[in-house]
Amino acid sequence: MAPYHVMLVHFPIALWTVAALVIVLRTFSDGKLARAADAVLTPLLFVGMVTGAAAFAVGLLVWPTEAATSSPLARNHILLAGWSLAYWTVLWVTRWRGGERVWQGLWRWVMLGLAALGVGLQTITGTLGGYLAGNPSIVSEIVRRLGWEVFTTFYLPNWVLAAVVISAVALAALGMVGARARN
Repeated sequence: MAPYHVMLVHFPIALWTVAALVIVLRTFSDGKLARAADAVLTPLLFVGMVTGAAAFAVGLLVWPTEAATSSPLARNHILLAGWSLAYWTVLWVTRWRGGERVWQGLWRWVMLGLAALGVGLQTITGTLGGYLAGNPSIVSEIVRRLGWEVFTTFYLPNWVLAAVVISAVALAALGMVGARARN
């Protein structure tokens, strides 16, 4: 299954990278080209999500579960692949449901930040996958210099998990308040 996984991962990587470039273009321009590129952003994100889910599912079949879960590097790759897929899926839903509003005011900068975070997640995910396939990259060394040894399981301290939960609740509450104010 490894060759199929390697082949499949190139689709979401390419689609999400192009989507990020569209977001950068649309963030800094309201011109004709930027609007035309934005017209394909939602389909790009959707097809990226579908191909990402397929790549993730096939990736889980590369090694027996016991082998993959006993390797910190493989666990990190699975963890970040799940985060990447979930993240880009949320970005797709945001663009789809938000429509043109995501390019107004502060939201355009939020979209740019989200795209940057998404590219970072997929870069680290791909780096870990490359390492598993025997092709380490310079990104592994960059991550190591930032304090994360890729051969140990990545854990978040409890205070970070608490901050994430509090932020999620606060963002959901802000969304509900904003939706009520609009209606």
